[in-house]
Amino acid sequence: MGANALIEQLQRILGPANVVHSATDLMVFEYDGSVDAAIETARPVAVVLPETAEQVAAIVQLASREGLPIVPRGAGTGLSGGSVAQQGGIVIATTRMNRILEVDFDNRIALVEPGVINLELSDYVVPDGYFFAPDPSSQRACTIGGNIAENSGGPHCLKYGVTTNHILGLEIVTPDGKLHWIGGRGEESLGYDLHGVWVGSEGLIGIVTKAMVRLTPSPETVSVQLTDFIDVDSASNAVTEIIAAGIVPAALEMMDNLTIQAVEPAFHAGYPMDAGAVLLVEIDGVREDVADTAEEIAAICRLAGARSVRAATEKSERDLLWKGRKMAIAAMGRLAPSYYLHDTVVPRTRLASTLAQVGAISRDFDLPIANMFHAGDGNLHPLMLFDRKNHDQVERVLGASKELIKYCIDIGGALTGEHGIGTEKRDYMTLVYTTDDLAAMAGIKHAFDPQASFNPEKLFPRGYMCGEVRALRNAALAQKYGIYPM
Repeated sequence: MGANALIEQLQRILGPANVVHSATDLMVFEYDGSVDAAIETARPVAVVLPETAEQVAAIVQLASREGLPIVPRGAGTGLSGGSVAQQGGIVIATTRMNRILEVDFDNRIALVEPGVINLELSDYVVPDGYFFAPDPSSQRACTIGGNIAENSGGPHCLKYGVTTNHILGLEIVTPDGKLHWIGGRGEESLGYDLHGVWVGSEGLIGIVTKAMVRLTPSPETVSVQLTDFIDVDSASNAVTEIIAAGIVPAALEMMDNLTIQAVEPAFHAGYPMDAGAVLLVEIDGVREDVADTAEEIAAICRLAGARSVRAATEKSERDLLWKGRKMAIAAMGRLAPSYYLHDTVVPRTRLASTLAQVGAISRDFDLPIANMFHAGDGNLHPLMLFDRKNHDQVERVLGASKELIKYCIDIGGALTGEHGIGTEKRDYMTLVYTTDDLAAMAGIKHAFDPQASFNPEKLFPRGYMCGEVRALRNAALAQKYGIYPM
């Protein structure tokens, strides 16, 4: 089947309005949300926008017959290249599967389609006293399906956990084009934890078409504290002391001075421009407990060297403080035309030394690096500022990135906290995992997807997975569609 015949088949399944195939229209699907130096772009043969699970299954069956790769895609806000079609093929974008199908407040669950926007689910249930806890910074745009694929976190995962802690069951389409349900409505289900395997699988073993998610009761009261310090060392020590005291805030975020310089003039959130670092600490729960905990945190911060502690109890003030944090990445355009946002994890007790190392890398490679991150669980987001049109700067960013990642791994950290591996960090996997580890992961991938058709060139280091299968498929694609994948 040639390219024209393939498009006709897809249009027969979905209708012409749900199939994107012109070269101009496909350009916007060559990227995900990354603006960095490491992720390559690629163009699919077609992008399809199904509206039902049955349409997804039919597309997967067609792609399987034709030997075409399949790349699941949500809103495209991912930051590791996970939804980029590295080997062409068909991108299945689930953004038009955007219905909230059922809400069961008695059992605190909702059944949703994968294209439901994260924040819209919370907005839907908030009037009844509930919310959906995982809250990535992109929650105004990212979808539940993408959150599931990446096991997304966010500021409030410190207390409430990441996406996997809020998924009870999934309807899925496997690479053979069949629909299945895994998990269930209850807290526990018999047998293997298959939905635990799927959450965070980065689209490598199939695609989610429905999700049974857990809803969280809204707290009685919420307080947010803005605490500023003369330097990041003092702020880091305060984070360590807060957690050591047995306190688990709903969120505990840090921003350094370079971040403040970008954010405050743009959003006027109230961050002191001369602060070396600020902490944003949210406490929620019963009113009396929140008040007592807020006082304890304030005392800890003052002992650690805080210059001031300001409590925001009114919703409008809290929202403004959080707007500054969640829009920090967008504000970086005020400082540089390009950025490379990292996502690594280090032990909380190593925050100060890690940030010192980030500063040293910034000086060694002559690159400004801003820091905004989930301090409570050590999930760092160093943001390297550069101009991607400047080849020398791009090379320095790649060199600095390697030094940063190796350092974080060497002190007992992790490659990623919430952005996933994708293509960005696949070649660093050998720093953390042995050949046997990777073989075990590949075994799971092979069990679900023996033809390696779903989201190829992701997570596993280049040349590691199914080399012969990939070579045969590439030759077939070149012959049928004139595609010459990497």
